[in-house]
Amino acid sequence: MSELTIGLTNEKSVAVTIENTAIAMGSGTLRVFSTPSMIALIEGCCAESVEDRLGEGITSVGTKVDVEHLAASPIGASILCKSKLVACDGRRLDFEIEVFDNNGLIGKGKHTRFTVDADKFVSKTYAKLTK
Repeated sequence: MSELTIGLTNEKSVAVTIENTAIAMGSGTLRVFSTPSMIALIEGCCAESVEDRLGEGITSVGTKVDVEHLAASPIGASILCKSKLVACDGRRLDFEIEVFDNNGLIGKGKHTRFTVDADKFVSKTYAKLTK
Protein backbone atom coordinates (compact mmCIF):
# COMPACT_ATOMS: atom_id res chain seq x y z
CA MET A 1 0.00 0.00 0.00
CA SER A 2 3.02 2.25 -0.06
CA GLU A 3 2.05 3.25 -3.62
CA LEU A 4 -1.18 4.91 -2.43
CA THR A 5 -0.70 8.65 -2.57
CA ILE A 6 -3.06 11.48 -1.79
CA GLY A 7 -4.27 13.03 -5.02
CA LEU A 8 -4.50 9.73 -6.92
CA THR A 9 -7.24 10.13 -9.56
CA ASN A 10 -9.29 7.87 -11.78
CA GLU A 11 -12.10 8.11 -14.31
CA LYS A 12 -14.76 5.57 -15.27
CA SER A 13 -17.61 5.99 -17.71
CA VAL A 14 -20.86 4.28 -18.69
CA ALA A 15 -23.67 4.96 -21.10
CA VAL A 16 -27.23 5.33 -19.86
CA THR A 17 -29.19 2.30 -21.05
CA ILE A 18 -32.59 0.95 -20.09
CA GLU A 19 -30.79 -1.46 -17.71
CA ASN A 20 -29.39 1.33 -15.48
CA THR A 21 -32.46 3.55 -15.36
CA ALA A 22 -34.52 4.22 -12.27
CA ILE A 23 -37.45 2.16 -13.53
CA ALA A 24 -35.23 -0.86 -14.25
CA MET A 25 -33.43 -0.60 -10.90
CA GLY A 26 -36.67 -0.24 -8.95
CA SER A 27 -35.66 3.13 -7.54
CA GLY A 28 -38.23 5.19 -9.41
CA THR A 29 -40.61 5.25 -12.35
CA LEU A 30 -38.59 7.19 -14.92
CA ARG A 31 -36.25 6.15 -17.70
CA VAL A 32 -33.30 8.23 -16.45
CA PHE A 33 -29.91 7.26 -14.96
CA SER A 34 -30.66 5.85 -11.51
CA THR A 35 -29.04 6.86 -8.26
CA PRO A 36 -28.16 3.20 -7.48
CA SER A 37 -26.37 3.03 -10.85
CA MET A 38 -24.50 6.25 -10.07
CA ILE A 39 -23.41 4.81 -6.72
CA ALA A 40 -22.20 1.60 -8.40
CA LEU A 41 -20.22 3.70 -10.90
CA ILE A 42 -18.68 5.70 -8.04
CA GLU A 43 -17.68 2.57 -6.11
CA GLY A 44 -16.21 0.99 -9.21
CA CYS A 45 -14.26 4.11 -10.13
CA CYS A 46 -12.75 4.42 -6.64
CA ALA A 47 -12.02 0.68 -6.33
CA GLU A 48 -10.27 0.61 -9.70
CA SER A 49 -8.14 3.61 -8.78
CA VAL A 50 -6.33 1.69 -6.03
CA GLU A 51 -6.71 -1.92 -7.21
CA ASP A 52 -3.30 -2.30 -8.85
CA ARG A 53 -1.54 -0.45 -6.03
CA LEU A 54 -2.55 -2.79 -3.21
CA GLY A 55 -0.45 -5.73 -2.08
CA GLU A 56 -0.92 -9.34 -3.15
CA GLY A 57 -4.28 -10.67 -1.93
CA ILE A 58 -5.45 -7.25 -0.74
CA THR A 59 -8.58 -5.58 -2.06
CA SER A 60 -10.83 -2.74 -0.96
CA VAL A 61 -14.45 -2.73 0.14
CA GLY A 62 -16.85 0.17 0.14
CA THR A 63 -18.23 1.18 3.53
CA LYS A 64 -19.80 4.62 3.05
CA VAL A 65 -21.23 6.68 0.21
CA ASP A 66 -22.47 10.24 0.69
CA VAL A 67 -23.60 11.66 -2.65
CA GLU A 68 -25.99 14.17 -4.11
CA HIS A 69 -27.66 13.26 -7.40
CA LEU A 70 -28.14 16.73 -8.84
CA ALA A 71 -29.60 16.23 -12.33
CA ALA A 72 -31.32 13.60 -14.45
CA SER A 73 -29.64 11.98 -17.46
CA PRO A 74 -31.66 10.34 -20.25
CA ILE A 75 -31.05 7.07 -22.06
CA GLY A 76 -28.17 7.59 -24.48
CA ALA A 77 -26.26 10.03 -22.28
CA SER A 78 -22.60 9.39 -21.47
CA ILE A 79 -21.81 9.37 -17.74
CA LEU A 80 -18.29 10.06 -16.43
CA CYS A 81 -17.17 9.60 -12.82
CA LYS A 82 -13.99 11.27 -11.59
CA SER A 83 -12.52 10.15 -8.27
CA LYS A 84 -9.71 11.61 -6.18
CA LEU A 85 -8.09 9.97 -3.15
CA VAL A 86 -8.08 12.70 -0.49
CA ALA A 87 -7.08 10.76 2.64
CA CYS A 88 -5.32 7.50 3.43
CA ASP A 89 -5.38 6.64 7.14
CA GLY A 90 -4.18 3.10 7.75
CA ARG A 91 -6.66 0.84 5.97
CA ARG A 92 -9.18 3.66 5.42
CA LEU A 93 -9.32 5.37 2.02
CA ASP A 94 -11.41 8.52 1.52
CA PHE A 95 -12.37 9.80 -1.92
CA GLU A 96 -14.05 12.87 -3.34
CA ILE A 97 -16.06 12.23 -6.46
CA GLU A 98 -17.80 14.13 -9.22
CA VAL A 99 -20.13 12.66 -11.85
CA PHE A 100 -20.88 14.32 -15.19
CA ASP A 101 -23.12 13.75 -18.18
CA ASN A 102 -23.00 15.44 -21.58
CA ASN A 103 -24.41 18.65 -20.06
CA GLY A 104 -22.27 18.95 -16.93
CA LEU A 105 -22.17 17.99 -13.27
CA ILE A 106 -24.91 15.56 -12.19
CA GLY A 107 -23.51 14.25 -8.92
CA LYS A 108 -20.89 14.88 -6.26
CA GLY A 109 -19.91 13.56 -2.89
CA LYS A 110 -17.60 11.36 -0.86
CA HIS A 111 -16.86 7.65 -0.68
CA THR A 112 -14.96 5.61 1.93
CA ARG A 113 -13.31 2.26 1.32
CA PHE A 114 -11.23 -0.01 3.57
CA THR A 115 -8.47 -2.34 2.47
CA VAL A 116 -8.89 -5.99 3.48
CA ASP A 117 -7.19 -9.32 2.97
CA ALA A 118 -9.54 -10.85 0.37
CA ASP A 119 -9.28 -14.48 1.54
CA LYS A 120 -9.75 -13.64 5.22
CA PHE A 121 -12.66 -11.34 4.43
CA VAL A 122 -14.49 -13.96 2.36
CA SER A 123 -13.78 -16.74 4.90
CA LYS A 124 -15.08 -14.61 7.75
CA THR A 125 -18.17 -13.59 5.77
CA TYR A 126 -19.13 -17.14 4.82
CA ALA A 127 -18.37 -18.44 8.32
CA LYS A 128 -21.30 -16.33 9.54
CA LEU A 129 -23.64 -18.44 7.41
CA THR A 130 -22.76 -21.63 9.25
CA LYS A 131 -23.39 -20.27 12.74
